[in-house]
Amino acid sequence: MGNIYGYVRVSTKEQNTDRQLIALLGAGVDKENIFVDKISGKDFERPSYKRLINRLRKGDTLFVKSIDRLGRNYGDVIEEWRRITKMKHADIVVLDMPLLDTRRGKDLLGTFISDIVLQLLSFVAENERANIRRRQAEGIEAAKARGVKFGRPKKPLPMEFDEQYRKWRDGEVTIAEAAKVCGMPASSFYAKARERMKNEQGQ
Repeated sequence: MGNIYGYVRVSTKEQNTDRQLIALLGAGVDKENIFVDKISGKDFERPSYKRLINRLRKGDTLFVKSIDRLGRNYGDVIEEWRRITKMKHADIVVLDMPLLDTRRGKDLLGTFISDIVLQLLSFVAENERANIRRRQAEGIEAAKARGVKFGRPKKPLPMEFDEQYRKWRDGEVTIAEAAKVCGMPASSFYAKARERMKNEQGQ
């Protein structure tokens, strides 16, 4: 009989881990064997997770409340799942999804079912991400059509700009002198002055 471990992850330090901890403790995992990360699940470069993986041995069991606590990228989750079960010969139990319990069905059928469920989850997750990106793009296009402006609002020009622009245009002051009066970098003053000049020429 191997050791029993638990893994808990939330994305930020402000998020609460109680729900996951209660589920793992209820499943029989000792508190001292629960590893907690408060970090994004975009990859597996997480301090507590690395310590947990280093400790896992053949015959051990890893409990997680849900599959997304392992990670957000299901392609990576599948690879990690295989590393734990095939290379380390440890078991994984996902409490929210009883089909993902490698202690059951050690035969070919049990392994096949777990693989199918993981692949299905991967497909659903990738499909949902694509739908989110599509909805975001459609939302942005609709907002633009309504006249919503994106990006940083333009910083208003200094009150002195108009007068200094006219003086620079008429050769009364240099770029550096005009920019200094306006409290702007010379490059910024020049860019705005060129823009103003083009607008005047286009009228």
